[in-house]
Amino acid sequence: MSAHLIFRAVIGSLIAWSDGTPRPPERHRKKLSQWQTNNSRGRLIRKQGERAVGNVGLPASFTLHEADYGAGGVVAVRIYRTFSLDSRLRFTVLERPAIGAVRVLDRPGENAELVHLARNRADAEEWLDQHRYPNAMLDQITAGEIAADHVEGRAA
Repeated sequence: MSAHLIFRAVIGSLIAWSDGTPRPPERHRKKLSQWQTNNSRGRLIRKQGERAVGNVGLPASFTLHEADYGAGGVVAVRIYRTFSLDSRLRFTVLERPAIGAVRVLDRPGENAELVHLARNRADAEEWLDQHRYPNAMLDQITAGEIAADHVEGRAA
């Protein structure tokens, strides 16, 4: 699937990307590390349309949350990957958010970023009370949103 179709996927979907090369054996640590850079998965957290910075035009892109690293319940490092729509990698929607799930977005508007995906509104409000995002917005996943994703030819 191309990056253009992933750009239309539902925020909160689990996306895999691949360059099509086979996975090297575990004993080849450097080759395996490079392969994992081009073959992994993450949650779709943000989509940005084309924009200009000064005289430079930037293509539309989407951002995936790949992993969190830390200890004792404290996240020290978050790994995000941003891909432009002209990426040559192949993308696949592995999982869409469940109907009724609630997205916690860091702010309202087009460039909002998913900070948490909760099972329901009560869980989202509880998470928000603990993590305090002042401009957060709760957005419930509807059946229509998931159905539109399937109708437009992006079925997993």
